[in-house]
Amino acid sequence: MLSFNKILQKIENEISQLSFEYPPKSLYDPIEYILSLGGKRIRPALALMACNLYKENVDNVINPALGIEVFHNFTLLHDDLMDKADKRRNKPTVHKVWNDNTAILSGDAMLIAAYQLIGKTKPEHLKEVFDLFTATALEICGGQQYDMEFESRADVTEPEYMEMIRLKTAVLLACSLKTGAIIGGASKEDAIHLYEFGINIGLAFQLQDDLLDVYGDTATFGKNIGGDIICNKKTFMLIHAFELASAGQKAILNNWISKDTFVPAEKIEAVTTIYNELLLKDIVTAKMQKYYDKAMEHLAELNVPAEKLTILKEVTNHLMYRQS
Repeated sequence: MLSFNKILQKIENEISQLSFEYPPKSLYDPIEYILSLGGKRIRPALALMACNLYKENVDNVINPALGIEVFHNFTLLHDDLMDKADKRRNKPTVHKVWNDNTAILSGDAMLIAAYQLIGKTKPEHLKEVFDLFTATALEICGGQQYDMEFESRADVTEPEYMEMIRLKTAVLLACSLKTGAIIGGASKEDAIHLYEFGINIGLAFQLQDDLLDVYGDTATFGKNIGGDIICNKKTFMLIHAFELASAGQKAILNNWISKDTFVPAEKIEAVTTIYNELLLKDIVTAKMQKYYDKAMEHLAELNVPAEKLTILKEVTNHLMYRQS
């Protein structure tokens, strides 16, 4: 079994060797820029780890794993543009370094590059991996559409929100794991359990992201704290704030949400104060634990020696309790 550090080193080495040789170079500069910002590389790592559960040699999963990572960064590039975000991984976002049109076009090129890498999957697994990736890519677009629609709605429910983050975040983690399982030669049952493991970890991961947006540290989180509050994002916390708030607290929330001009720091402080009064941090943490426990149940069903699951469990715990 490869250690997590060895897997990350392998991924970083492969990413550093990615080349985009079609002219003009200016189309690919933003792609190289966003890939150079680093990140957790958790999606390709999950693909390699899942494959490694069944095979010692993980070389055959490298290209599809890279395709998943390039696709993930494509979604971040376009998300940042749609959200008008200034920072990503503590660096200026692509549309800030260049401009909106460049971000759109370079993002389109990234999507095509991702499909090129997926297309390098070995023939015996290509159709299954390609179909899984394509279905996942469409689901992610659906999740982003829900996210945008929720911005203009005041009646978003918890089930709607959880479905949105399942589509926007969890399915790509699940896709990564199932891709690795398929290429590793896992049984259909194991591939399904790894997919469901990814879904539940993805839901917990996004809830943690919501929590960090309010309570994280900009230096480690890599994004400005309070971005969701400023944009009136319908997060798990905001949805529950309206469900639990007193009349006075609802009035304060509605007042801040309806304002077109405000001092960001004042809005963040006011909304966070209400979150604290309603103990929302504890509620989110309990919800995260529920999905974590469910994920562990699926992991326990895998037909592999228990000792092979150690690294996957360690990485999962890191995702659950991360600060960035």
